[in-house]
Amino acid sequence: MNRQAAVMGHPQLATDTSRVRRWIDMGESPRDPVPKVLAALFTERLGRVVTIEDLGFGRRGRAGKGQSADGLPWPPERTAAVLTEFTGMDLMLNRRGLVGAGAALAAGSALSSAMHDWLHSDPVLASDAPRFDDLRMDTAHADPAGLDRYEAAPVGSTEIDALERSVEVFRAWDAARGGGLQRKAVVGQLNEVGGMLAYHHPEHLQRRLWGVAANLAVLAGWMSHDVGLEPTAQKYFVIAAHAAREGGDRPRAGEALSRAARQMVHLGRPDDALDLMKLAKSGAGSEALPRTRAMLCTIEAWAQASMGRGQAMRRTLGEAEELFVSDRGDVPAPSWMQKFDEMELHGMQALAYRTLAEHDPAAAAIAQRHAKEALELRGVETLRSKIFDYISMASACFISNDPEQADTYARLALVSIGETSSHRTWDRLREMYRLTGKYAGFARIEDLRQEIQRALPKAPQGKGGAARGGSAKV
Repeated sequence: MNRQAAVMGHPQLATDTSRVRRWIDMGESPRDPVPKVLAALFTERLGRVVTIEDLGFGRRGRAGKGQSADGLPWPPERTAAVLTEFTGMDLMLNRRGLVGAGAALAAGSALSSAMHDWLHSDPVLASDAPRFDDLRMDTAHADPAGLDRYEAAPVGSTEIDALERSVEVFRAWDAARGGGLQRKAVVGQLNEVGGMLAYHHPEHLQRRLWGVAANLAVLAGWMSHDVGLEPTAQKYFVIAAHAAREGGDRPRAGEALSRAARQMVHLGRPDDALDLMKLAKSGAGSEALPRTRAMLCTIEAWAQASMGRGQAMRRTLGEAEELFVSDRGDVPAPSWMQKFDEMELHGMQALAYRTLAEHDPAAAAIAQRHAKEALELRGVETLRSKIFDYISMASACFISNDPEQADTYARLALVSIGETSSHRTWDRLREMYRLTGKYAGFARIEDLRQEIQRALPKAPQGKGGAARGGSAKV
């Protein structure tokens, strides 16, 4: 640890074993900069981001009432600091070529109980805003040798305009090609915004900066999830919810938490997803547009389908359709909701019914209908989603005992899957591969199985602290 401290610019730090023993056995909290040094050391050794809070060291004198054992929710003055610290550690891992999973995901019920009351209250920026001078001093101790951090300065509306445009560019790239190729750039941009938030800005600019931070954090989380960095993804979703709430945008906070719920369904933990969706839907508040509420319903329905709750799933999808149709468009949708359109609604319905078909094969026919609707509407700018639709369609056809049509759509997915950097497409392909086993005696299907084996990397082992629900090793 002393060597790490010297690298980070603290050569005077001299910690011995007796002092470490007091931290462990007596619960003593070391003084700054020891927690930062330990976080950087564990980050490098474990190959995943470890923050001060992860180690059980909170900021002195800042523990608020109602906080959970892991420090959630953070007090307002901590959000920008956590954002900067976490992205800096993430960038350090990227720079050194370290990628790890290691940590366990927090349970949905734990996140929900910790954040419920906080999310349902409204921050008042004038009185509840970060203490920017203290925050700047707090984060300034981190030396670039220990973690990556961009130097930032106060910004004006022109710079924030450019930041908001950059979010749209990153979002479009993610939709087209998956999260792997641009993740580091998004994390770097988010780190820089965290530095900007350490300065005082007029309230209207501060709100916009928090909005940029929330959007970038959601993207960083989604891209991390897309490449299998599950604990890192969950942390970014929590950061996004905090940033959105600090900016006074409760619907954005709810959508960020819904991403964490989607992640849980993908990892085979639908019960955790339902806990998170309950918080996301209630926390989004009455100002959430009908289209936003429709999107939240589709995620809840997918979780219900994963548990075989067909009646509940159909009821929830019916609510989603009603909400979607009721949105007259007289109020412009926020930028983060503009990609949830008719094709996305059909795509999520196809996924929910295809998932339910594992429990009720009759649902496969409805999955095919929605997948066809989605595919007819999709363009090349949403390649990853198109691949998901192909896989949903092929899987539903296999379940419906239609291997010929399944083979057609499976091959369409294979043609495109190499053009993305999305591990989630591989996970869905593995699930489809499992369904081909029943038809292995057919020559075309046997050939398809071999093509899938060649296209897929080796199956992940316990990534993100949980196995993929329903996936099979190839």
